Amino acid sequence: MGLFKQTLLIGILGVFLTGCSEFALLMSGSSVAISQNTYAKVYNSIDVLTIIRTKKSIKGHAYDNTKKAWTRVKEGKGYIYNKTIDLFGNKH
Repeated sequence: MGLFKQTLLIGILGVFLTGCSEFALLMSGSSVAISQNTYAKVYNSIDVLTIIRTKKSIKGHAYDNTKKAWTRVKEGKGYIYNKTIDLFGNKH
């Protein structure tokens, strides 16, 4: 409990000694929210253009490409397994 009080005290002193008011703290938090909202708008705009051009969303493309890659990995594991069995024989 002593560490929590010490951390809280340092935080409160930091706010008062640096001259940050509640308004400044609130504004700094809202600027992060605004910038995230801007990124979301840009992503959604690009997503709409992608849907218009390809009939799939960005997430749809990512899902399909991931599924193809995972299928290739599984096929590669099967290929390696089969070649190993052919090389050393089936010793079950």
